[in-house]
Amino acid sequence: MHKLVVLYPAPVDPAHFREYYVSTHLPLAAKMPGMLDWRYSFDVASAPGESPYFAIFEADFPDVQTLGAALSSPEGAAALADVPNYATGGSIALNYPVHTSEG
Repeated sequence: MHKLVVLYPAPVDPAHFREYYVSTHLPLAAKMPGMLDWRYSFDVASAPGESPYFAIFEADFPDVQTLGAALSSPEGAAALADVPNYATGGSIALNYPVHTSEG
Protein backbone atom coordinates (compact mmCIF):
# COMPACT_ATOMS: atom_id res chain seq x y z
CA MET A 1 0.00 0.00 0.00
CA HIS A 2 1.10 3.56 -0.71
CA LYS A 3 -0.26 6.65 1.03
CA LEU A 4 -0.67 10.25 -0.10
CA VAL A 5 -0.97 12.84 2.69
CA VAL A 6 -1.68 16.52 2.06
CA LEU A 7 -1.22 18.97 4.94
CA TYR A 8 -2.80 22.41 4.74
CA PRO A 9 -1.49 25.34 6.79
CA ALA A 10 -4.10 27.88 7.93
CA PRO A 11 -5.84 29.63 5.00
CA VAL A 12 -6.70 33.32 4.83
CA ASP A 13 -10.45 32.51 4.92
CA PRO A 14 -11.16 29.30 6.89
CA ALA A 15 -14.91 29.35 6.11
CA HIS A 16 -14.25 29.55 2.35
CA PHE A 17 -11.67 26.76 2.60
CA ARG A 18 -14.11 24.42 4.37
CA GLU A 19 -17.04 25.11 2.05
CA TYR A 20 -15.02 24.97 -1.17
CA TYR A 21 -13.00 21.94 -0.08
CA VAL A 22 -16.06 19.84 0.76
CA SER A 23 -18.32 20.95 -2.08
CA THR A 24 -15.80 21.31 -4.94
CA HIS A 25 -12.32 19.95 -4.28
CA LEU A 26 -13.11 16.63 -2.61
CA PRO A 27 -15.45 15.56 -5.44
CA LEU A 28 -12.61 16.31 -7.90
CA ALA A 29 -10.04 14.40 -5.84
CA ALA A 30 -12.39 11.43 -5.40
CA LYS A 31 -12.33 10.87 -9.18
CA MET A 32 -8.61 10.03 -9.28
CA PRO A 33 -8.26 6.56 -10.78
CA GLY A 34 -6.84 3.74 -8.69
CA MET A 35 -7.49 5.35 -5.30
CA LEU A 36 -8.60 2.73 -2.79
CA ASP A 37 -9.87 5.00 -0.03
CA TRP A 38 -9.59 8.59 1.20
CA ARG A 39 -10.31 10.64 4.31
CA TYR A 40 -9.90 14.20 5.58
CA SER A 41 -10.21 16.28 8.73
CA PHE A 42 -10.37 19.91 9.78
CA ASP A 43 -9.61 18.94 13.40
CA VAL A 44 -5.83 18.64 13.24
CA ALA A 45 -4.22 18.68 16.69
CA SER A 46 -0.65 18.46 17.86
CA ALA A 47 0.87 17.77 21.23
CA PRO A 48 1.84 20.00 22.87
CA GLY A 49 0.52 23.29 21.57
CA GLU A 50 -1.34 24.46 18.51
CA SER A 51 -1.05 22.55 15.25
CA PRO A 52 0.61 24.33 12.33
CA TYR A 53 -1.98 22.68 10.08
CA PHE A 54 -5.61 23.56 9.46
CA ALA A 55 -6.61 20.43 7.53
CA ILE A 56 -5.31 17.05 6.38
CA PHE A 57 -6.18 14.71 3.50
CA GLU A 58 -5.10 11.07 3.23
CA ALA A 59 -5.52 8.72 0.28
CA ASP A 60 -4.55 5.08 -0.13
CA PHE A 61 -3.24 3.58 -3.36
CA PRO A 62 -2.11 0.01 -4.06
CA ASP A 63 1.44 1.15 -4.98
CA VAL A 64 3.52 4.16 -5.99
CA GLN A 65 2.96 3.51 -9.69
CA THR A 66 -0.81 3.76 -9.27
CA LEU A 67 -0.38 6.99 -7.29
CA GLY A 68 1.80 8.44 -10.05
CA ALA A 69 -0.70 7.45 -12.72
CA ALA A 70 -3.55 8.97 -10.69
CA LEU A 71 -1.75 12.29 -10.23
CA SER A 72 -0.82 12.50 -13.91
CA SER A 73 -4.32 11.54 -15.12
CA PRO A 74 -6.77 14.22 -16.29
CA GLU A 75 -8.65 13.79 -13.00
CA GLY A 76 -5.47 14.19 -10.96
CA ALA A 77 -4.40 17.21 -13.00
CA ALA A 78 -7.80 18.83 -12.37
CA ALA A 79 -7.52 18.23 -8.62
CA LEU A 80 -3.97 19.62 -8.51
CA ALA A 81 -4.94 22.68 -10.56
CA ASP A 82 -7.83 23.36 -8.15
CA VAL A 83 -5.66 23.68 -5.02
CA PRO A 84 -4.96 27.44 -5.37
CA ASN A 85 -8.73 28.08 -5.39
CA TYR A 86 -9.00 27.34 -1.65
CA ALA A 87 -5.55 26.66 -0.11
CA THR A 88 -4.39 30.25 0.34
CA GLY A 89 -2.02 29.06 3.08
CA GLY A 90 -0.41 26.58 0.68
CA SER A 91 -0.19 22.82 0.95
CA ILE A 92 2.41 20.16 1.64
CA ALA A 93 2.04 16.81 -0.13
CA LEU A 94 3.83 13.72 1.14
CA ASN A 95 3.72 10.14 -0.10
CA TYR A 96 5.24 6.96 1.23
CA PRO A 97 4.93 3.18 1.27
CA VAL A 98 2.99 1.83 4.23
CA HIS A 99 4.48 -1.01 6.27
CA THR A 100 2.42 -2.89 8.82
CA SER A 101 3.31 -5.08 11.76
CA GLU A 102 2.40 -8.02 9.52
CA GLY A 103 5.06 -7.20 6.99
